[in-house]
Amino acid sequence: MNSNNNIYNQIIQFLQTIGIEVKEIELPEETFLPGLSIKANCILLDPLKLKYPGDILHEAGHIATTPAAKRKWIGHSQMDSNWPTPGDEIATIVWSYAAAISIGVCPKEIFHPNGYKEDSEWLLQQFEEGNYIGLPLLVWMGFCSSSSFPKMNRWLRD
Repeated sequence: MNSNNNIYNQIIQFLQTIGIEVKEIELPEETFLPGLSIKANCILLDPLKLKYPGDILHEAGHIATTPAAKRKWIGHSQMDSNWPTPGDEIATIVWSYAAAISIGVCPKEIFHPNGYKEDSEWLLQQFEEGNYIGLPLLVWMGFCSSSSFPKMNRWLRD
């Protein structure tokens, strides 16, 4: 089994464990990320179109960091039109870093060079130096404490 299959399987198993559903379906070509979409508490993925398995973890972070009462509206017109906000995006980035560390996936697989608006290398450098950009948001959301990060107390926001 190649490395991408291992990463894919690790991520899927993790998401199922924390309560984020994953459905493999055929998706149209025009998804935001190749082979990926999210709706409510579910990752929709097309394995044939998926380019980067690490993107699954990032999209799951959007679900995880959205308040539980609003998750059902992800992908629907009822969701706030400004979702995800820049703060949501930052929380998702640091959440996906913690998730990668927790499940043993190299953060470079999540923060690949073709993502994050060409800031992947910079983000990785910040994390390696212990500068966890967005960590105060995760603490405020109740995911973890500053002193124990990247260990998380929970993976889904209330």
